[in-house]
Amino acid sequence: MKKIIITGRAHPVLKDSLEKQGYEVLDMPDISAGELGGLIADADGLVVTTRIPVNKQLLDKAVRLKWIGRLGSGMELIDQSYAESRGIQCISSPEGNRNAVAEHNLGLLLNLLNRLSIAQEEVKKGLWKRVENTGTELSGKTVGIIGFGNTGSSFARLLEPFGVTVLAFDKYKYGFGKGYIKEASLEQIARYADVISLHVPQTPETTGMLNDDFFQTLQRKPVLLNTSRGKVILIDALIKALKEERISGAGLDVLPNEKLSTYTEKEQEELNWLLARPDVIITPHIAGYSEEANYKMAAVLLEKLGIRIS
Repeated sequence: MKKIIITGRAHPVLKDSLEKQGYEVLDMPDISAGELGGLIADADGLVVTTRIPVNKQLLDKAVRLKWIGRLGSGMELIDQSYAESRGIQCISSPEGNRNAVAEHNLGLLLNLLNRLSIAQEEVKKGLWKRVENTGTELSGKTVGIIGFGNTGSSFARLLEPFGVTVLAFDKYKYGFGKGYIKEASLEQIARYADVISLHVPQTPETTGMLNDDFFQTLQRKPVLLNTSRGKVILIDALIKALKEERISGAGLDVLPNEKLSTYTEKEQEELNWLLARPDVIITPHIAGYSEEANYKMAAVLLEKLGIRIS
């Protein structure tokens, strides 16, 4: 019997559908990298999230493996080129959680523009400040979107009722501009955007792309949003931009290092500084987490594998 190992939280439809097709499914959302290494030799399929790196060392043990399915988007933890050189198919399911990411992103933005978290904390302290918490409307603003794939385009769709202009940059796509969505360069986004939102994968090309040089080019003190990958932004450059008021706030769902227990003294100081800022919101990489997305990611993966959804 063919064996599948699921290494992260997945909707029950994934396991049920695989079992109905005759697979033995090991549903092990808390499995460690070491434990997986001991089981992978017998696996024909592997389902992963963001917990365990699928590197050459692990793949060399996977003598029967035919495919790797990623729940969600982002393949940086998978040595995709080596896997494919071994004839192992690599599949992701970004279509499944793109709307959840887009809605979370919009929530971060509206919170920052309307000072919701700031005002709530003040009320908890017995302060009732109205004028001081005057908000900024999203309507009529210019929103720069860097990366116009699944989540970037989904975020743009949510913005349409607000009457914004979207300036979208994607190095590998063109011809997608229409109506309120304009194809733009990074330089145009830096010059004209009131909001800048990141929707790129983590690659050698995108790692550290928002650095001192980028922040120095900003003209309108935009709100910065990142629900993609933490290493796209250099944290020291972000802190400098906040200190110099080159951006008016930041909504971050991702960090360069998300294992807080491993932080160096410098990393902890930087995180503490950001958390103390009233104009910064940090959430724990949950933008793609919704009940609906949990099901849709599994369904998309099954569909791409050619397995009927039960």
